[in-house]
Amino acid sequence: MKTRAAILRGPHRDWEITELELDPPREGEVRIRYVAAGLCHSDQHMQTGDVRPRFPIVGGHEGSGIIEEVGPGVTTVEPGDHVVCAFIPSCGRCRFCSTGQQNLCDLGANALTGVLPAGGFRLHRDGEDFGGFALLGTFSQWGTVSQHSVVKIDRDIPLDVAALVSCGVPTGWGSAVYAARVAPGDTVVVYGVGGIGINAVQGARMAGAKHVVAVDPVAMKREMAEQLGATHSVPSAAEAHQLVWERLSPGVGADHAIVTVGVVDETIVRAAFDAIRKGGQVTVTGLAHEELETVHVPGSVLTLFQKRIVGSVFGSANPVYDIPRLLDLWRNGQLKLEELITRRYKLEEINQGYQDMLEGRNIRGLIVHEH
Repeated sequence: MKTRAAILRGPHRDWEITELELDPPREGEVRIRYVAAGLCHSDQHMQTGDVRPRFPIVGGHEGSGIIEEVGPGVTTVEPGDHVVCAFIPSCGRCRFCSTGQQNLCDLGANALTGVLPAGGFRLHRDGEDFGGFALLGTFSQWGTVSQHSVVKIDRDIPLDVAALVSCGVPTGWGSAVYAARVAPGDTVVVYGVGGIGINAVQGARMAGAKHVVAVDPVAMKREMAEQLGATHSVPSAAEAHQLVWERLSPGVGADHAIVTVGVVDETIVRAAFDAIRKGGQVTVTGLAHEELETVHVPGSVLTLFQKRIVGSVFGSANPVYDIPRLLDLWRNGQLKLEELITRRYKLEEINQGYQDMLEGRNIRGLIVHEH
């Protein structure tokens, strides 16, 4: 069958809308009709060259949809099921899945090539193969993906809202709740409150933090952060440092600093490191170019003050468990989702959507597919 998709043919190029041929599901695979796809910064990193996939590639790793067909051996879903995509598959059997670290599943090894676990590609045009980013490619009307890349959800949940718990929400929320392990009474600083950081704010609030400081130069994002749980917001890391050390936790420092800026650099990591107390933790969730060294801190301070710097992917969460869990929290009114969607776009408007993101107009832009 044919599907329209947004593709990248290389770095420093615009998204291109094209029609591709989609193969039917093989063993363990499903065909999904994508309904909504989030415009996450990770896809834009492919444009800048910070993330270097196999080109050409169909973008999109945050999304939701409806299962239309299943291949042989599929046991987790059936046609008609509503699902949220997991940008890291979870096989359930590798060392990491079997020890409760689904976010590190071995099946994620081909996230940048799009080669599916059963082998090969399912998207083609004129003899050329196209992979899907993170084994998905949600910037397409339809996709053929592994059953390990989708998580069944209740059918009454709006699929545009559900798409957000595919990446941005669990990555941010989990960065606070799981990776940082924020505890009641803690002081937390979140650097960058876009689609990821805004959910680190929500996670820190739900974990019981006494002070949550949102740091972002964009006033609209600071205002939204305060609506969703930040007790304070400032436009710069320097102001956050002064606020923490002089007013919120004088002479001690923050318990946690969570780095969720769009592009991580050594300046912001060092600012986060300087903001935390003895025994505190910096959690780095944002990305930069894979060869760029962005962590430069005094080793003696790291040792003598027993500080920690850790990385986190998918918020250190488990997709199969945490995606439905976060939707339950939304249903109970404890987690905000609709408020995160700043604007909806057609697939053809994807370049405008990413321009809006880069210019600070969106918390989360969302592509809603037409079929």
